[in-house]
Amino acid sequence: MKILFVHQNFPGQFLHLAPALVARGHDCLALTDVKNQRGSTIKTLKYTHKEQKVDPAACRLGRSYTTYSDRGVTVARAARSMREKGYVPDVIFGHSGWGETLFLKQVWPEAKLIVYSEFYYKGRDADVGFDPEFTAATFDQMLITQGRAAHQGQALIHADAGFAPTQWQASTHPELLRERLTVIHDGVDTEQITPNPEARFVLPDGRSLTPQDEVLTFVNRNLEPYRGYHIFMRALPEVLRARPKAQVVIVGGDGVSYGNAPKDATGWKDIFLNEVRDKLDLSRVHFMGKVPYPHFIALMQVSRAHAYLTYPFVLSWSMIEAMAAGCHIVASATQPVMEAIEDGKTGTLVEFFDVAGWSKALTEALADPERYVPLRKAARAAAIATYDLHSHCLPKTIAFVESFAPPSASKI
Repeated sequence: MKILFVHQNFPGQFLHLAPALVARGHDCLALTDVKNQRGSTIKTLKYTHKEQKVDPAACRLGRSYTTYSDRGVTVARAARSMREKGYVPDVIFGHSGWGETLFLKQVWPEAKLIVYSEFYYKGRDADVGFDPEFTAATFDQMLITQGRAAHQGQALIHADAGFAPTQWQASTHPELLRERLTVIHDGVDTEQITPNPEARFVLPDGRSLTPQDEVLTFVNRNLEPYRGYHIFMRALPEVLRARPKAQVVIVGGDGVSYGNAPKDATGWKDIFLNEVRDKLDLSRVHFMGKVPYPHFIALMQVSRAHAYLTYPFVLSWSMIEAMAAGCHIVASATQPVMEAIEDGKTGTLVEFFDVAGWSKALTEALADPERYVPLRKAARAAAIATYDLHSHCLPKTIAFVESFAPPSASKI
């Protein structure tokens, strides 16, 4: 088949899938934003999109749809140019989050369109209003959030099928759209990410941390409230007081992936660090910024306790990767997490806002590592059974995509 991937940050969720389909003989091509500098072995075409300023007073609840549909138009024009040059895909697999797939059926009506529908914006029972410190669940905010989902609903309605990575993320969609979704996780490579008693993680000052050290880890793309950075930092002073040998390694950038940026700052890192700075031994708190992937794996392998928090929102790959590395995960008792972690069996769950509970759970994890060995082993076993890339997730996803082959396609 000719398969076209559409993603403004390609390869994104198609990191493993696209090369695997090429290896099976399919002709794969990607279409992405010209600003995307991520590398890929897949042949890639780029479109140039110039975002237009939107007048909030004029657009009101239509602001998001205007922004995303404008990108959809840009992508459709790029697609029309591809068609005029003779390119017609059999299958299109695109992420619907930024509007890129909205009008592709107008260009290629004969192609099968699959949309990766990662999360459906909801005014209730998800991220909006979950943390009143940052997002109040006002009536207007609920209306605005539901309005933001307009392009997501349209994307699924005009697609041949939808795709979601977890059951909970699929459940955020209205029932009529949920029925169109197939749930398969992107998968993690549990052969690459394994426990390693000989692992070493080198700090910027040259010190090496090993699995024998009291290492507490916190990892996210960016350090922000959506991922509980504020709760973690508020729990740290008591942890460091109780465990004088603990070393805390924090990975993540100082930008904003989700939610709003703070006023007069680009990110949240220093805001919450400054809140507790006077209560911390900063010689034992190490902010690494963003690290290369092999360094992240080594960090998970030396971690004695790994803290993961999230609003009811998209589940991070890093938590599943921590399971594969055999970490003892102390995680927030929120819906996305509870789909993967069972309290007392594959990890320890703590109520998201319970700062004292976080301090206690993390302190106990550092103090008595032998107690949690069964949980670490069970977490890895669960990662292999449910989220393994090669034995489970990738074969299922390949079969799903290939099920849309036209009758004329040769059998592989």
